Amino acid sequence: MKIYRVIGLMSGTSLDGIDAALLQTDGENHIAREAFLTVPYAEDLRAQIRSCLGKTAAEAGTVERALTVAHAHAVERLLKQQGLRPQDIDLIGFHGQTISHAPARGHTCQIGGGALLAKLTGGEGVTDFRTADAKAGGQGAPVVPVYHQALVGAVEKPVVLLNIGGVANVTYVGKKDELIAFDTGPGNALIDDWMLQKTGKVFDEAGKIAASGTIDQKVLQQLMAHSFFTAPVHK
Repeated sequence: MKIYRVIGLMSGTSLDGIDAALLQTDGENHIAREAFLTVPYAEDLRAQIRSCLGKTAAEAGTVERALTVAHAHAVERLLKQQGLRPQDIDLIGFHGQTISHAPARGHTCQIGGGALLAKLTGGEGVTDFRTADAKAGGQGAPVVPVYHQALVGAVEKPVVLLNIGGVANVTYVGKKDELIAFDTGPGNALIDDWMLQKTGKVFDEAGKIAASGTIDQKVLQQLMAHSFFTAPVHK
């Protein structure tokens, strides 16, 4: 199969910045990681993005452009770092920034201008990774479990992979490569919000604040009794 050289762009719900990864892949099983970088958001852009949370894409027009320009700069930096030209890249995967997400209602919304990114970078883009999955009854992250499956191709199965971002999710890969994947609930998003409100910092560095506390067992038991934890998993 053809091996593609691609760049993947991701901006998670923690709003910390842009992750850009350079890979070679056949789109199924072959993955060769070449390089990556993280570009933190400027404080003013982070505040603008945060102001869009819960809104519609139409309400985030000017912020969407600024977000897209920031992603284009990340692509330029990665290409320069590796001594590559735009024509050396087959595809750019542009996730954009999630501003509202309600998979139980079949809804998810990401901002990011794919056409503008292609114009600014000179590359061919792929966008809108979540919408179809959410409308089909999934939780709006169809690429993650497939990528996880490819990562552990040579690993003894079954295996479980846990990803903790702003929201946490888990992927189970069975002995016959069967997949089960779903969100497990909040990851870092809640403590990030608390840190910003209470300390002015955007995250709990090294988990120091969290580690200084104690678990309220009564609250924990109330949370664990939620019907979410007995709901059937998403296959």
